[in-house]
Amino acid sequence: MKRINVLGNYSGRNAGDAAILGGLLEDIVALQPDVRFTIPTINTRFVRQTYADYPVKPVSLLPWTLSLKILGLPTLISALRADLILVTDAILFDRKLYNPLFNYLYTLSRVLPLAKRFGVPVVLYNCSLGPIRTPQGLKALKRVIKSASMVILRDVESRELLQKLGIDHPQILEGADCALNAQAADDRRFQEICRREGLFASSRGVVGFNINSYVDAFVRQDGKTFGREQLIELYARTADRVIQNFDVDVIFVETQHMDLAIAEEVVRRIPYKERVRLISNRQYSYGDICAILKRMELFVGMRTHSLILSSTMGVPPVGIVTYPKNRGYMRTINREKNLIEFRDLSYDTFFEKIRSAFLARSQDRVELVPAVEREKIKARKSADYLKPFLL
Repeated sequence: MKRINVLGNYSGRNAGDAAILGGLLEDIVALQPDVRFTIPTINTRFVRQTYADYPVKPVSLLPWTLSLKILGLPTLISALRADLILVTDAILFDRKLYNPLFNYLYTLSRVLPLAKRFGVPVVLYNCSLGPIRTPQGLKALKRVIKSASMVILRDVESRELLQKLGIDHPQILEGADCALNAQAADDRRFQEICRREGLFASSRGVVGFNINSYVDAFVRQDGKTFGREQLIELYARTADRVIQNFDVDVIFVETQHMDLAIAEEVVRRIPYKERVRLISNRQYSYGDICAILKRMELFVGMRTHSLILSSTMGVPPVGIVTYPKNRGYMRTINREKNLIEFRDLSYDTFFEKIRSAFLARSQDRVELVPAVEREKIKARKSADYLKPFLL
């Protein structure tokens, strides 16, 4: 029985990350049922309960296990005991490079070469890469890529980044985000949530919104910050305008715990309180969130996986480019026209982008569904690439 060590951010705080792991487990077990997964995590209970249908063993990364999140003995030991290591998601960037509470790249640039030396193959599995903006980050990424037996990338921009940085690898393959194969909760569960939260109670359509608390993490405007207060006011005024112009209800869908506070502040400032609801992954699973997204007319998001999960459910997304992976995903599904650059974000430009997408939503849905299905197939096919390592 082969042991697969899955490295990513699987704490339960991010619904997108949770969906990635769910899709990965489903895709691999469907092809290779005789495997076991070790999942390093700061929340072993979340992993054990959420993925109870799969052969998973959570590995605690809490301080008393001699670990500072990913930095520590549990990550190293679980990696060296594995038959295969999978590096997932978008954890290979160099912001706060030497802070293991935030950054995975530096730690992995030390662990993965050691694993390779001990004969444990490493695969970058449906990853996004970057941003890389420092010489130290470039050096760390090169060490990770050199350690990998195979690199499977989920977007064009990651491949372009490797070319730009002058990093080569003999086996770079095209994959897709594992979260694309996330499954929505069944209709009974959906109805239960709707009764509890008062969702979809009217015959009006619904437009979804998602806001990110990392207002200025990766984007600057001419060297100046955009500002939390400005973003809150922009979102509140825009949502209000959407309600008035399109006669729709609005549901804010937050997929990361840390975004809940800023979303609550936006909702407080919208005059039409009876037309606005807020749900998050603090109360609901990624499957629950997918079931709600599935019933929307349009979705407007900042978090990459809010865009991925909405499009997976067949709902046209409008994306704000707060970091490159948003652009990368929207390019992948041919929805670049529904993108707005963060530097161009204003009350008028934001609403106009939403307005044009709302009016074109029926045709966009027709075009979106086959594009997303193509990506789902690519995500599943990535599991096929692992067969040589699991014989």
